[in-house]
Amino acid sequence: MRVLHAIAVNGSLNGAAEALHVTNSAVSQQLAKLEREVGQALVERNGRGVRLTDAAHILVEHTGQILSLVHRAEADLEAHRDQVLGSLRLSSIATAARGLAAPALVALREAHPGLRVQLIEHEPDHSVPAVARGETDMAIVVDWAESMIPLPKGMMRVPLMVDTADVALPADHPLAHRGLVDIDEIVGEPWISWNGGSICDNWLHGMLRARGVEPDVAHQAEEHQTKLAMIAAGLGIAVMPRLGRGPVPEGVRLVPVQPALVRQVYVFWREDAARRPAITATVRALKEAAARLG
Repeated sequence: MRVLHAIAVNGSLNGAAEALHVTNSAVSQQLAKLEREVGQALVERNGRGVRLTDAAHILVEHTGQILSLVHRAEADLEAHRDQVLGSLRLSSIATAARGLAAPALVALREAHPGLRVQLIEHEPDHSVPAVARGETDMAIVVDWAESMIPLPKGMMRVPLMVDTADVALPADHPLAHRGLVDIDEIVGEPWISWNGGSICDNWLHGMLRARGVEPDVAHQAEEHQTKLAMIAAGLGIAVMPRLGRGPVPEGVRLVPVQPALVRQVYVFWREDAARRPAITATVRALKEAAARLG
């Protein structure tokens, strides 16, 4: 039933195999076994892929509820044992992976040697559905002002910190010497944005358009160090969050902006796993790491 649920979520046998970290053959075998047990076909060929039959859709609806009960039972058993043990998969955006997750994992390793936390760097468009499907236990994501990430039902979230962003300018830019820049002074500049369609890229476009300016996106780069190198070369300017920023090269000046550009950093997980001591301990470690950043 877990295999069938993965096929429904991912849209194909190959997608289900990747999500479950098994071979395509294993997925086909489990699906064939389930079809024999229920006495009905569950998938039909649809071009190069497959589509679920009506019987499969009925079964998938029940499967989601069953898997939720399994997660809740596992969490209750861990809570009853009252020990921080086992394994946990934590997904995080890149800046929080550097600035928050890394020091939190060190603290967890020292305090709970029986817990193995695997950190996976992913953007929200990947991590949010992964948590919903049960492939990842927790995820750190961000909400920019007026650009909130919708979470699926059945999730719990805890805010970790507010991250302020500056504008990164070439050192010879006319505003680089300023102690504060008004956002309206720079909206018409050539911007170095994030990858197209990402949460942060969508926020930047929306923020500029809200001020009546069609964004002039000269370049797109995901890595902060790549952006900083391009800015130092005079190829544009960029919004640069402070969390996980890293070293700033010569030729770049960071200037605060008014009104302040802020984003809320938070961690979320499924409600049915909320009683797991491992999740409680990880949330505590992340909050302590955030508090040390001031």
